[in-house]
Amino acid sequence: MRNRRELFRGIAISAALFVIALASYGVQQSLAQDTKAQSTIEKAFPSSSKCKRCHERVFEEWETSPLARSIHTPTFRAALDAYLASPAGKDKALCFRCHAPHVREFADHAQVFVTQAQSGEPSLDGVACAQCHLIKQVDRTKQPPEPKYELGNKTMYGPYKDAAQNLAHQSMESPLFRKSDLCLNCHQVVPAAAELGKSNDLLGNWDQSKAVKSGKECQTCHMPEQVGESANGEAKRKVANHTFPGRIGQLRQEAAKLEVTTKVEGEKTTVTVAVQSLVPHNLPTTHPGWASVVLDLDIKGKNLKTVFSEKRIYGRTYADAKGQKTVFDFEAIKVLEETVLKPEERRVETFTLPTPKDTKTFDVEAVLSYAPVTGPATFLQRIEAESSKGAQDPVFQAIPIAKFNENVPVAK
Repeated sequence: MRNRRELFRGIAISAALFVIALASYGVQQSLAQDTKAQSTIEKAFPSSSKCKRCHERVFEEWETSPLARSIHTPTFRAALDAYLASPAGKDKALCFRCHAPHVREFADHAQVFVTQAQSGEPSLDGVACAQCHLIKQVDRTKQPPEPKYELGNKTMYGPYKDAAQNLAHQSMESPLFRKSDLCLNCHQVVPAAAELGKSNDLLGNWDQSKAVKSGKECQTCHMPEQVGESANGEAKRKVANHTFPGRIGQLRQEAAKLEVTTKVEGEKTTVTVAVQSLVPHNLPTTHPGWASVVLDLDIKGKNLKTVFSEKRIYGRTYADAKGQKTVFDFEAIKVLEETVLKPEERRVETFTLPTPKDTKTFDVEAVLSYAPVTGPATFLQRIEAESSKGAQDPVFQAIPIAKFNENVPVAK
């Protein structure tokens, strides 16, 4: 009997070892396939680290930009996992069509992009040099507009007609690189669970703005001209900045301005705040779904104690198929509320409050800011857990756009 038990135990152990060996072999095979796929992807879209050898200035600027972190951030990983776990998550390439647009050329390898992003330290680029400079044209007949890549001939497209000859690649001037069309394939419409039509246009009627009619393009503000080298050792000339300023950087301080008027009438005080958008697109642009701009008004009375506080929120509120509010674009099927500041819009807000007592003056403070990330508690907890900075991650902090401070006398 004992020998039989030992025999069965030996068979069970052997079977378990065989299963483990099979699993290990499967993992090894998967890793080998992923490595081969990544090699194929990087052969078509060379890593930005290779571009750095000749384009050091451009690389160093890009490296500090939001584009360089398009698939690296804890927020993207948390949102990606939420998407993949949803009924809409069967299309693994969806998020990457903007966050790593070369996935369009490698639909069969979408899982490689997912695995790379989920690793937290992807070696694949998201939006980098090749992802833009291999675009030959943008098809505006598609919605969203679709980039058409030119692969295999080692030609990089750009805005200059006098590119330096080199052994790394051919260079060709393309008018596309001075036009907003180049940006629209990612920055016009975002994916959603249902067709939202114009209400899903994150830029708004940008092409009807005064700025665009005066000849300005996206690059005018988001790739401002400066003097420098395009490639190492070239003569200095006007070149485009590649930090892509926007929500992050000083450019945000040019996004809007505040005009505040305070009227004291006995026990009642009225504060009027005019919010003037200075940008030729929606403020905020409505992707991701949690994006919002907040106007905070605080009144501080005696001993600088806050005696009144109120806010206005500018953004878009979505509903999912169950009618519940959602911050995820992939769940959105309709717009519940729209308070976005339209291109170059002036919005006037009125606040009525009791006049502060027991003080000769009071302070009026108005701040317009990009709001911190919002969403379900599990989503926010995941971001915090994923981030090396935890709760101090910048996405949890408001980013000021414009401020106003005034000390107001109390009329007798």
